[in-house]
Amino acid sequence: MRILICEDSVLLREGLVRLLEDAGHSVVAALPDTSGLSEAVIETDPELCILDVRLPPTFTDEGIRAALGLRDTNPALPLLVLSQYVEERYASDLIAAQGGPLGYLLKDRVADVSEFLASVQRISEGATVLDPEVVAQLLTRRNRDDRMQRLTERERTVLALIAEGKSNQAIAGLLFLSEASVEKHITAIFQKLGFEQGESGNRRVLAALAHIENTGGSMPTGQTGLGR
Repeated sequence: MRILICEDSVLLREGLVRLLEDAGHSVVAALPDTSGLSEAVIETDPELCILDVRLPPTFTDEGIRAALGLRDTNPALPLLVLSQYVEERYASDLIAAQGGPLGYLLKDRVADVSEFLASVQRISEGATVLDPEVVAQLLTRRNRDDRMQRLTERERTVLALIAEGKSNQAIAGLLFLSEASVEKHITAIFQKLGFEQGESGNRRVLAALAHIENTGGSMPTGQTGLGR
């Protein structure tokens, strides 16, 4: 996979380059800040961009704002955001933005090499991978969602299984339904929760968050990947 890195720490940036290249990936650019990011994306055509949240010159939110900018200009480009802390406002905006696969991991996860490389692979395959701490902090900002009351009992059951990370095929097997029926239920769930096609990205993740926040539950242990 062709990967572009934007990370100001020399040690972490070079460490990521070595780690990814040893795993068989090609690092097409390794930038210390976002000043030449747009041009580098055009020139190198990466298949994944890894960005730190806090970058020069202010070390506040340059990286995640750059990620949001890439969502606008290159909506299909997979993104992996690395952060020391959870930037709640921008993390929520990034998850809600329409576009390609997304990862948001705390930097501590990079220390577990196999787990980090597995996350990179899952993102490249189309999954959304969120650090459990990111999910937990985002949930504390959300109020109980009255839209959940619009769902039928069957739709709530399907949504609960989505929140557990179950695929459509797995849900169909557990509920003795056809995959087509499951897809119809999921479409209805998205519509009732206001996650319309073309308006909200990563609708499966947003729906799962709404369920968990409403029931007081939690995401499965480990990083959260919600695929089709």
